[in-house]
Amino acid sequence: MLCSAQHAAARWYDRREAVFVEFCVEDSQDVKVNFDSSKFEFSCVTGAADKKHHNTVDLFSEINPKESKHKRTDRSVLCCLRKAQPGISWPRLTKLKEKVSWLSVDFNNWRNWEDDSDDDLSSFDKFSEMINKMGGDDLPDLEGVDDEKPTGDC
Repeated sequence: MLCSAQHAAARWYDRREAVFVEFCVEDSQDVKVNFDSSKFEFSCVTGAADKKHHNTVDLFSEINPKESKHKRTDRSVLCCLRKAQPGISWPRLTKLKEKVSWLSVDFNNWRNWEDDSDDDLSSFDKFSEMINKMGGDDLPDLEGVDDEKPTGDC
């Protein structure tokens, strides 16, 4: 049934322990995220018109599928892909170098983490903690570094 599906717009950013991908889909239903070591698939239905979205991403590097997670909100679905090799930066999300029309870099959350210390909780640990405490429909700042609220670009 997903043959008539369109790609969901997404933004991504890299951290020391994980890569984060936010699919910009409002009022999503039937959200499915399947993690594999070298790729992941996202699908959902949105809106009153039952628009189907489906994205398959062949990843730049391997992830740990058992430790990767996702969280749905009213405005988006945030995926945390736990890197199989933490500490190695990803210059892009996808395996191939070609530009993908539905994918962009989340510059609001991007930063050069290679010079940061490991004293704080990792992004992945904060993401896990957020999932356990989540009660509202807004995502908190995962890094706890910026005082700015999410831009709502999704």
